[in-house]
Amino acid sequence: MKNADKYQIGYYPAPQCEMRWAKKDHIEKPPVWCSVDLRDGNQSLMVPMSLEEKLDFFDFLCKVGFKEIEVGFPAASETEYEFLRALIDQNRIPADVTIQVLTQSREHIIRKTFDSLAGCKTPVVVHFYNSTSVAQREQVFKKSKDEVKKIATDGAELIKKLAAEYEGDFRFEYSPESFTGTEPEYALEVCNAVLDILQPTPEKPVIINLPVTVAMSMSHVYANQVEYMSDNLKYRDSVVLSLHPHNDRGCAVADTELGLLAGADRVEGTLFGNGERTGNVDIVTVAMNMYSHGVDPQLDFSDMPAVVAEYEKVTRMHVYERTPYAGALVFAAFSGSHQDAIAKGMNWREEKNLYQWTVPYLPIDPADVGRQYQTDVIRINSQSGKGGIGYLLEKNFGYNLPPKMREDFGYKVKSVSDHAHKELSVQEVYDIFCQKYLNIRHPFQVTDVHYIQKDGIYAVVTMECAGHSQEFSAKGNGRLDAVSNAIRIGTCMDFTVVTYTEHALETGSTSQAVAYVGLQWGSGAVTWGAGTDSDIMTASVRALVSAINNK
Repeated sequence: MKNADKYQIGYYPAPQCEMRWAKKDHIEKPPVWCSVDLRDGNQSLMVPMSLEEKLDFFDFLCKVGFKEIEVGFPAASETEYEFLRALIDQNRIPADVTIQVLTQSREHIIRKTFDSLAGCKTPVVVHFYNSTSVAQREQVFKKSKDEVKKIATDGAELIKKLAAEYEGDFRFEYSPESFTGTEPEYALEVCNAVLDILQPTPEKPVIINLPVTVAMSMSHVYANQVEYMSDNLKYRDSVVLSLHPHNDRGCAVADTELGLLAGADRVEGTLFGNGERTGNVDIVTVAMNMYSHGVDPQLDFSDMPAVVAEYEKVTRMHVYERTPYAGALVFAAFSGSHQDAIAKGMNWREEKNLYQWTVPYLPIDPADVGRQYQTDVIRINSQSGKGGIGYLLEKNFGYNLPPKMREDFGYKVKSVSDHAHKELSVQEVYDIFCQKYLNIRHPFQVTDVHYIQKDGIYAVVTMECAGHSQEFSAKGNGRLDAVSNAIRIGTCMDFTVVTYTEHALETGSTSQAVAYVGLQWGSGAVTWGAGTDSDIMTASVRALVSAINNK
């Protein structure tokens, strides 16, 4: 691409960092989660949520398990003010949920913010911010470092003063906006100056939030910046260190995970990463990544389809089919080799009665997020294999085909999908099985069989073909062998039974039995048939007849 030389590195690496985070291999406990869906998420929508939609979504976020929810910028927006007042006046805020309101570090906006919170009976985080980056200082504010720092400290002094004057349980959060474009030493200087004013304690900590307002670096650079801040902030035992990553470089999840390893305690983000430009960090993905490592994220995504449905309803956006954990196709296996491995893994887990999840190709159990094995995992099209197709037939309808028959059936199913240019449903797979193999009575059929025990087993078989009925008898090593011998004598067909298996389809007195027969013909070709009946011998004869008719 042309013009790459117009871009230069706009971030500032941490001046000193031991990179202790790099020696950790997973996140050991969940952070404090703060949803900003109703602020960052909502302001990024082409059609913002209505008041009723916001109220419904707030209730839903509480149901999912968020204990901190940013509800808006009430002093700067009439609609966000009305939403905040509805939450307060209708007593919609649960006792264990803290709402968060956003304000610039400007006097008139801070005062309006406190006015808007009148009567709130639950804790409130007052989140104030000002931009500290080099680009903002030079191009927007045209102010020195000291002047920009004074914006932050003036805001901190006013917020502390008003919190003492107004009735309510107020907590404080400060963000050096555009942290990623700020020299870390300067960001630290500003944050420590704010902390000196707010005087946090372990009982009433202050949140210091380090926003990736615009992603500028690789994730390890951000982790070093976070570790530097964590190591050098004053009152560290009284500070909740928070992350607010955006996704400009597609690295918001990585930024968050490495930032947590580097010492952060809290994460602000949105469901499915909705937010300005390329979005905020996707909290669903970060939380489920922890879950896949055996860490309970303390958020309830056990009914992921319902989470997706609620999100799509209120945002009018679409969760992409390949979105981790939540997309419609993320557990779907169309590839034959993948299907075979999943089917064998599921059977292995069942046979060994295992609790731990180790199934190939599935990082988590789809059932844990409300997905169905039968409809969401193994999906059938022209790329599918015998293992997956056979697995679906067995798990949904009880038919456990012999391996070679599974292969034959797999080719038939793939051929149908290929010619129709579509995915096949489980029911369509079953219909193909019935049409191609099960109880096929035309053009040849056996209408009656009698067995005689005399120096072995004799079968007297009445058979019909093209409207003509004949009766033949023959001796065999067993009943099915005797029937097949009688058919060969009566029809002069040249076949050998090479495979025979049977099993029960159901349990109980009215159980059905199924039998499978594979015939090898003089030409070397093999045909297959299946038969069902409450009597296993009748089922076996029906399978034999079906295999003959498939010639």
